[in-house]
Amino acid sequence: MEELEAWFLGDVDALRQAYPGVPRFLHRKARYRDPDSVKGGTWEAMEQVLRRSGYFKEGLRKIEAARHIARKMDPARNRSKSFCCFRDAIAGLTATR
Repeated sequence: MEELEAWFLGDVDALRQAYPGVPRFLHRKARYRDPDSVKGGTWEAMEQVLRRSGYFKEGLRKIEAARHIARKMDPARNRSKSFCCFRDAIAGLTATR
């Protein structure tokens, strides 16, 4: 699921809390400015970032990474447009109940 990796790349602080070796200003690099439009695929990009940062040398373990990063995410700071649409839709549904 590429959307999830875009969501994780949309919250670099959560990514860094889960994996401290990830560059602090990853989101300022042209490739990662728009997490939903990462060229070459979002999971491939996330795997590349994590490998370069010293993690998952044998390949990205998606479920493990997802659980680890998701615990650190702050919905209010996520820059992924698709995540923000999802977050806002859920908020809208829960506000009317």
